[in-house]
Amino acid sequence: MKKSSYHMTTEQFRTEGKKVIDWIADYYENIDKYPVLSQAKPGEIKAALPENPPQTGESMEVMMCDLDEKIMPGITHWQSPNFYAFFPSNTSFPSILGDLISSGLGVQGMIWATSPAATELETRVLDWLADMMGMPEKFKSTSTGGGVLQDTASTSALTAMIAARERATNFQSNKTGIQQKLVAYISTQTHSSLEKAAKICGIGSENLRMIVVDEKFAMRTDLLKEQIQKDKAAGLTPFFICAALGTTSSNAVDPVRKIGEIARKENCWFHIDAAMSGTAMVCPEFRHFQDGVELADSYCFNPHKWMFTNFDCDVFWVGNREELINTFSILPEYLRNQATESGQVFDYRDWHVQLGRRFRSLKLWFVIRHYGVEGLQFHIRNHVKLAQNFTQWINESDDFELFVEPPFNLVCFRHKAGDDFNMKLMNAVNATGKAYFTHTKLNGQVVLRMSIGQTNTEENHVRDTWDLIREIAREIS
Repeated sequence: MKKSSYHMTTEQFRTEGKKVIDWIADYYENIDKYPVLSQAKPGEIKAALPENPPQTGESMEVMMCDLDEKIMPGITHWQSPNFYAFFPSNTSFPSILGDLISSGLGVQGMIWATSPAATELETRVLDWLADMMGMPEKFKSTSTGGGVLQDTASTSALTAMIAARERATNFQSNKTGIQQKLVAYISTQTHSSLEKAAKICGIGSENLRMIVVDEKFAMRTDLLKEQIQKDKAAGLTPFFICAALGTTSSNAVDPVRKIGEIARKENCWFHIDAAMSGTAMVCPEFRHFQDGVELADSYCFNPHKWMFTNFDCDVFWVGNREELINTFSILPEYLRNQATESGQVFDYRDWHVQLGRRFRSLKLWFVIRHYGVEGLQFHIRNHVKLAQNFTQWINESDDFELFVEPPFNLVCFRHKAGDDFNMKLMNAVNATGKAYFTHTKLNGQVVLRMSIGQTNTEENHVRDTWDLIREIAREIS
């Protein structure tokens, strides 16, 4: 007989939901037992899954069994305390609970009217963060600018570049195509998302200048000035400069004030990408790295990288929100409403590319309220201290060398035996499943990266990983 409804009842949801919470708690209690880097081979997970969907519904028990047996072998455990690869993508229980409630509410917060709380909580939380991180007053909603949550720093870079393009062309480039004469500037170490942004917004990679870096892998402002003058002499218009507060490869910090002063002189939009390292600004002792931040037109960082807030959650601040709104606002009849037309509310769909919006601020609100400023500072400082400890162990070693002094929580080092040895060493360590770290290339050399920022990483985890690295280095020598 055909069912009258295929929906899960509230009672079933209550029962199964509690089991899922228990499953997540058990996962974290036993996470050290999993190989950090998935050992699955290409196609292995797909081959374990049926080619066709089920014709009739299946029980949660069967689904959870398949999760354990078929999906978990293909998971790389980003929340493991022994995860040191790429960058942290950490979360926490308060964040998970906030995200669960957000999913349960199912809010689509494209405009204020679709859920006032989604908009106004976001505004308040990002004003909190501006104060917590010592940001200039103009980045707050009570001034000329404000903050908005995006998915990633890549989207923030695109948003900033499009707004910069429109400001440079008096908001006419969508109509005239004159953006082809605009030129943007980044360093050779800036994240690749800036090149993608240039391609998407019509500037083109041929009009993106990559400025050479110094011995600390920070942008050379003398070469930036030279390139700008060359472009102006060629009839081009400089319009956008990005400074990195912590590059991906080495965590290098560009000279923010010097770049900002150049941007102001040349009437360029000045964007700061602080994707991971921005979180460190919660601690006053690190704010000297962003001296000159008041010169920025926009600034972004990812709480989903180092502020214990699960992916995705990117904070994007601007000094003049009207420039965003004038760039992105389109008001079809079906979105017209009294609140919007009153001008008394923010409609965040006018602050970025996408129309639809998740209720991301809820999980960030949970995190800030659970930890408080003191709790966040404690854990950030602890991660930096662990990175300093690791740095000391390298400096005391006869076989390894530090490649660049770490400003925050990323340590770049290498074995003295050369590039091939370092790659072999990294792969051998990762194959054990006991830890996972990655590499980059700096000055043409292979450099190993230890990114220490996972929520539950403690000194014993870092010490055990260092012992493992040295042990395998001796074995393969």
